[in-house]
Amino acid sequence: MFFSDILQKLDLSQIKDSICSVSEQDVLNNLGKKHYSIKDFPVLISPAAAPFLEKMAAIAQQITFLRFGKTVKLYAPLYISNECVNACAYCGFNVNNKIERVTLNKEEVLNEAEALYNQGFRHILLVSGEDKDKVPFEFLSDIAQDLSKKFSSVSIEVYPMDTEDYRKLLLCGITGIAIYQETYNRQVYKTLHKGPKADFDYRLLTPERAGETGFRELGIGVLIGLTDFRVDMTCVALHAGFLMKKFWKSRIAVSFPRLRNAAGGFRPPVTVPDRQLAQAIFAFRIVLPDVELVLSTRENSGFRDGMAGIGITRMSAGSKTNPGGYSISKESLEQFVVTDKRTPAEIASMLQGKNLEPVWKDFDQSFLFEKD
Repeated sequence: MFFSDILQKLDLSQIKDSICSVSEQDVLNNLGKKHYSIKDFPVLISPAAAPFLEKMAAIAQQITFLRFGKTVKLYAPLYISNECVNACAYCGFNVNNKIERVTLNKEEVLNEAEALYNQGFRHILLVSGEDKDKVPFEFLSDIAQDLSKKFSSVSIEVYPMDTEDYRKLLLCGITGIAIYQETYNRQVYKTLHKGPKADFDYRLLTPERAGETGFRELGIGVLIGLTDFRVDMTCVALHAGFLMKKFWKSRIAVSFPRLRNAAGGFRPPVTVPDRQLAQAIFAFRIVLPDVELVLSTRENSGFRDGMAGIGITRMSAGSKTNPGGYSISKESLEQFVVTDKRTPAEIASMLQGKNLEPVWKDFDQSFLFEKD
């Protein structure tokens, strides 16, 4: 069975009705439980649960410390290219945006990686727009072989691929993938995407194609603010639970990218305040205790500080979202504006001030492969 089979049977309007019909007593009964499941997610993310945010935070923090200890893993995105063939309404990399396009060559990518390595990072995420001609598979596999010699884990957030390509990348040193469905609402998805990315089902099944190869990590999420976030979040929870069962040897991660204004004049149609996003994070931690929860520098410093250790177990730091931003200083388009501009050292100091341990490395590739 594939997750597309499950999603096809879901009635999103019915999910919304079930969330909105939750009563205060339903929430009280739920928060009194000793054990939770994904079936509890609609209750915990409901408007009725909003007044119980502090109670949810306490439960989430207890679970986080139990499953992950007092640690937060740090990583950095490394943007290879801002060139893209898609016309996604919400993205600064939209092919129709008339901005300077940059694709780094191998030497430039390695220089960027060296800058991150010198800051202490051992976990990096390679990011690019979706243009296979500008960032071909062969280029990714080539740089992966070099980067995997220095970095403990190298993940990718690029265009979706077939299973065989993921299998080859795994052998070259790629350990994980991040792929956001953007929204699980097919109708909304259709109105927002033009180009290869418009293929909803191919994108939806990408984590499963990657999981079949044995990737250590599978990361998913939606763009928060495209549509009813509670319904989308419920679909993410179901998707994460499905992946955990199907690929039990892989670590599943959920990210919470909240939309910002982007080049081209895009404005998020739905506003999701901090308290609502915090509620979603706590709900995920409570019903999916072993899932990595990730928060990027899209979010402001105050919110990130508050979420660290309560539900969030991984954070980016010192991020540059334009190709060459770490060492080359090229004037190129950012995918989104970084809100938390603190240095990695400042993020680490903040975590230590909260009695949390910043983790720069928690894995080694030798666990996966025997190298000559």
